[in-house]
Amino acid sequence: MLTRDAGAEGGPAYGFYDYERDTPIVVLAITFAVVVGLVARLRGLASLLGLAFAFVVLLQFVLPGLLSENSPTLVSLVGSAAIMFVVLYLAHGFSARTTTALVGTLFGLTLVAVMGSIAVSAARLTGLTSEETVRLQGYDPTLAFSGLVLAGIVVAGLGVLNDVTITQASAIWQLHEVSPEMTWRELYSRGMAVGRDHIASTVYTIVFAYAGAALPLLLIFELSPTPMWTLVTSSALAEEVIRTFVGAIALVLAVPVTTAAGAFFAKASDTETGAATERRVTALRARFAR
Repeated sequence: MLTRDAGAEGGPAYGFYDYERDTPIVVLAITFAVVVGLVARLRGLASLLGLAFAFVVLLQFVLPGLLSENSPTLVSLVGSAAIMFVVLYLAHGFSARTTTALVGTLFGLTLVAVMGSIAVSAARLTGLTSEETVRLQGYDPTLAFSGLVLAGIVVAGLGVLNDVTITQASAIWQLHEVSPEMTWRELYSRGMAVGRDHIASTVYTIVFAYAGAALPLLLIFELSPTPMWTLVTSSALAEEVIRTFVGAIALVLAVPVTTAAGAFFAKASDTETGAATERRVTALRARFAR
């Protein structure tokens, strides 16, 4: 890609701007869609549709809302909840299991918003920690950048909460199908055994995902003579540390809530099924009696 200066002396002048990357990005996108469709089939394709819907909500609702005078917390929370409603039911179907995951996800998002608001205020995060935010301030100095930090925390929690809650809901319903005689307490206990393993692995995922994305920044800190604790509590790193901790806490607490909701819905379905079966038996008896 070249820049063109039409007014240069001696005629138009060209300069190097960047490399053209259309081909590798398009190839990877198509490969991703094909692999998801082949392995996950209809459910995988539905998840891709849900992903497209999520980007539409982000581009058409969340981003314009953040640029307006509305509360960044409320905008991000409403947008994230709308995304989860559609994405979960679209990818996993309308069922009590999906509703269980939705309950856990909404609980986690609310927790992220509340804890994030307290943490951002207590830590006095300004949000002006990167070149992008400084540039954004030049475009619109009236933006509440601390609110943008909180909105980023909420949106960042979407993916990992969805992953954990739907996995927990699936585990509970699989246990219930294998052993319908399990009590609510037994379902909860066995489901939490799965959840603890999932928590342990997901906490690593959150931390290492940030470490990988921020590797150049971490290398600068490694070479800096400034004490490590001073760097960790600096505005440049504290924002990411708080985002990681808030997301991790919400994730951990969403597991028992999702597990309890799943066990409740599973046993409630037993009651409804039993009542329906009893009604059918009564009707058959009445028919034979006539």
